[in-house]
Amino acid sequence: MRVGVGSGNPVKRRAVEQVLESSRGADLVDQSGEGPTAVTVESVPVPSGVSEQPAGHPETIAGAENRAAAVLDAEPDTYDLAVGIEGGVAGFDGADEVFLVMWAAVSDGSRVGRGAGPSLELPRDVAARIAGGEELGPVMDDVLDTEGIARRGGAAGALTNGRVDRADALATAVAGALGPFVSDLY
Repeated sequence: MRVGVGSGNPVKRRAVEQVLESSRGADLVDQSGEGPTAVTVESVPVPSGVSEQPAGHPETIAGAENRAAAVLDAEPDTYDLAVGIEGGVAGFDGADEVFLVMWAAVSDGSRVGRGAGPSLELPRDVAARIAGGEELGPVMDDVLDTEGIARRGGAAGALTNGRVDRADALATAVAGALGPFVSDLY
């Protein structure tokens, strides 16, 4: 089974690998009849079709769906599944704060599954900078005096002092998006 991940970011690829190479992905692999060692996960850098800093759940979901569709369009008949993952910032009804949100979409070309990862409240100063038009990754790099946080533990890791790593958080979204492909309930 070949799976294309719509990003060149190694953390997003690792998140998909975590789901498909663990027991969480075993039933998907079993359905293919190829066995547990036959999964290949490949990065396919594609555009998200949304802003650099998606704002709101609809734009973040659209980015994930666009990435999954773009993988299938970029290399037709190459991948059994395409995965799009997008991080954004959004609010929730009943909460005044702004949150880091994560969405994933999985597609086989005819079906699309969607899943969300954990939502983490942003510190007020970070949220204010995002509201001012900055992107979360560079803001977190500045706050932490580092570079490339988005390709490592991510904002999720920084905001939880390592208790939630970005790959683990994104893997939760991917596992949820796989629902229609692994459960008879859909």
